[in-house]
Amino acid sequence: MKAADTSGKASLRSEEIALWAPFSPPGSEGLDLQEQVIDRGQPGDPRRTLSGIATPSLTAYFPQQPNGTAAVLIGGGGYTSLVIDTEGTDVARWLNTLGVTAFVLKHRLPGEGHAEGQLVPLQDGQRALRLVRQRAAEWGLETARIGVVGLSSGAHLASMMGTSFAERVYAPRDAIDAADARPSFMVLGYGPYSANARHCLINPQQAPMLPVEKQALYDRFPTDQQIHADTPPCFLMHTDNDPRVNPLNSIRFYLALKAAGLPAELHIFQDGGHGVAIRSSAGYPVASWPQLCANWLQQQGFLPAA
Repeated sequence: MKAADTSGKASLRSEEIALWAPFSPPGSEGLDLQEQVIDRGQPGDPRRTLSGIATPSLTAYFPQQPNGTAAVLIGGGGYTSLVIDTEGTDVARWLNTLGVTAFVLKHRLPGEGHAEGQLVPLQDGQRALRLVRQRAAEWGLETARIGVVGLSSGAHLASMMGTSFAERVYAPRDAIDAADARPSFMVLGYGPYSANARHCLINPQQAPMLPVEKQALYDRFPTDQQIHADTPPCFLMHTDNDPRVNPLNSIRFYLALKAAGLPAELHIFQDGGHGVAIRSSAGYPVASWPQLCANWLQQQGFLPAA
C-alpha cells in the first residue's frame, strides 16, 4: 500500500456540529461552564487543551477524495482536559489523506459538575457515533465503515464505545438515538484500559484519582475486562517506555480480544514515551504507526485496495 501522508496539511473543508442540538446534553441542564483553552504551542504549531466543556461537538474534516469510511477521533487529556490538536486535528488530517472522513470529538469531562459525571464521556461518544451513522447518506459514508480512533484517555473512551455500545447511558432524545452506536473498528493508542481502575491487577495499590467522577469512570469501565463477541476489530499501538501508561494495558486488551476470537493487531515500539500521536513521533520508529494502521484498515476491508 502507498505510504500514508502524515504531513498534517490542511483538509479541504471542515464543519463543527453540536452533538445534542437543539437539546441540552443529558445531565448538563442549567450548568454554567466557561470553556477554557490553553495553547502550549508556538505560532504555526498549536497544542491546545480544552476544559470547561459545556457544549460537546464534532468537527468534521472532509477529504478531497472520500472513500466512504469515517472515524470519530478522541484525544487524551486524562479526563481533566482534552488535547484537541496533536491527538485530534493532526490525526484527522492524516486520515483525510487516506480518503477517510474524520470527526474530532469535543466531549464533556466527568468532574465539571454534570449529573452522573462518570457517564458523560460515553454519553457523548455514543451520541457521536449515532449522529455520524444517522447522517451517513448525507456525507457519502458507508454505515458499516464508521469506526473510532482514540489516543491516551481518548483510547479508553474509544474502548468504552467498542465494549459498552449496547449500554443505554442516556434517555433517547430524537431520531439520531435510534442509530447503532457500535463502532465498525477501533484504533487505540497508549490507552489506560484498566490500569486506572482500583481493582485492576496492573496497579492494585493505586491511590484514588481525582476528581472522584474520573475514578468512578475508570472503576466502572475496566474495558479489557469487558470485551465480548461483538466488540469490533482492533488495532493497538503503545511504546515500551511510556512513563504514564503501562504498555501492559495494551497487551491485556489484545489478549482479551484474542481470547474472544476477534481480529486484532498490536504494535509495541521500544521508544517514544507517552503522547506520541503523529507530530511528536518524528525521529522514533513509532512514527511508522500510521502506515501500519493504514495497512491494517485496508486488510480489514475498511479502506479500498490500492
